[in-house]
Amino acid sequence: MTLQSPLGVLDVNTLEELSRVISGDDHLYYRKGYEIARFLEHAGWQRVPEYDGEYRREWTLARLTERREDPTELEKVLLRLADPREYFDEPEQLPAVVSAVNAFLVHEGVRLENPGGRPRLVACDPSLAHPGSQGPVELRAAMTDLISDQQMATLLQHRLDEARTCYANGAHVAAMIMLGSLLEGVLVHVVQERDASLLGRTSPDNVTLDTLIKTCHDAGWIGADVQRFCHELRKYRNFVHPRAEIREAHTPDRDTLDMCWPVVNAVLNDLADSQSETA
Repeated sequence: MTLQSPLGVLDVNTLEELSRVISGDDHLYYRKGYEIARFLEHAGWQRVPEYDGEYRREWTLARLTERREDPTELEKVLLRLADPREYFDEPEQLPAVVSAVNAFLVHEGVRLENPGGRPRLVACDPSLAHPGSQGPVELRAAMTDLISDQQMATLLQHRLDEARTCYANGAHVAAMIMLGSLLEGVLVHVVQERDASLLGRTSPDNVTLDTLIKTCHDAGWIGADVQRFCHELRKYRNFVHPRAEIREAHTPDRDTLDMCWPVVNAVLNDLADSQSETA
């Protein structure tokens, strides 16, 4: 059984933007004319015509327009754009390309994801395109910059990816629970690696998120404003217990989740800043 693609017939303006990204205009991953043809073949297209010297972007748009009525063919192109194997020579380009694609693709009700290097398209709410409601946050440091334990850093990055997927699909409570779990995992390992004595005799397996937030603030690793809002996210993280949600008599929605993303953003950035100050 094959899963139905979430992609529909793309708008003409969307195709124009897609041709821009594939061509590598605006400081994105640049492709020469013959490399664009090869890219389409690598995406799985059959019978790609030879590049004829036309302007790269116009030639690319013509190829996309020819297959506009076949969403499966265009999905192959989108997935290839998010495939790490396309960027062996410049791996740092991948996040910028995915971000550029999602900036316009979200208006079509889909989003490009590549958790664990496995590209996929997921349906999402077009309202994600409005400023201030972007789930994926801009970070100044990678998880591996904050946590030296590579296995844990990878696991926590996966949780961030899963939170993004929950966000994109309207699973608001699940996203906040995942963000709270991410927050706890980051804080406990930061404390362990920077100054484990701050936990006293408490085992890392038994320390509470409340204690971790206070410890990191007292150590000067996160600001007072960040500490305050961390406790709000902590309360929503506790909704993993259904009775906690019943007691609060509040069902979180997208607006609630939009307030939680900046909290995680601020925590990770504060930790990165304090790490560089003490290095």
